[in-house]
Amino acid sequence: MAQIRILLADDHTIIRSGVRLLLEQQPDFKVIAEANDGREAVELVAKHHPDVAVLDIGMPQLNGIEATRQIVALEPATQVVILSMHADEGYVLRALKAGARAYILKNSAEADLIRAVRSVAEGKSFFSPVISKMLLEDYVRQIRDKQVEDSYDLLTPREREVLQLLAEGKTNKEVANILHVSV
Repeated sequence: MAQIRILLADDHTIIRSGVRLLLEQQPDFKVIAEANDGREAVELVAKHHPDVAVLDIGMPQLNGIEATRQIVALEPATQVVILSMHADEGYVLRALKAGARAYILKNSAEADLIRAVRSVAEGKSFFSPVISKMLLEDYVRQIRDKQVEDSYDLLTPREREVLQLLAEGKTNKEVANILHVSV
């Protein structure tokens, strides 16, 4: 079984230590680095190339959202899990736009964090149940407000072109070349 290499970033030492203990109880998890702030997290990702970075959303120097944006640009193979006390839709959407693949509330069950790390390591997403419910309700509201039958109708014509090419099995690079845009 391959180990999932993890970077932890939280400015509260006691929280970071507790998360480390929780994660390292899993035989396939290994915490390889810890950061006190977002800037240090980005530097450690560049140095250690973890599979997963678990970031607190509210850190000094560079918050979790900005750190996510930089980590995803610097090391696209590193998947980001945001750990937050904020269940606000604005925080969630900004984290997702920055490139986070999971959003876990700090008051979630311990098992949620473990599932989130495994999920993103497998290329999937994961959200705390409260966040999943909020995202689903927002999606349904958008479809209802725009009076469309399915999400395909929400796409712009250009997005439909991209979707069609991807459905035909084209790579991102091939799609970019065909549509004369950057990857």
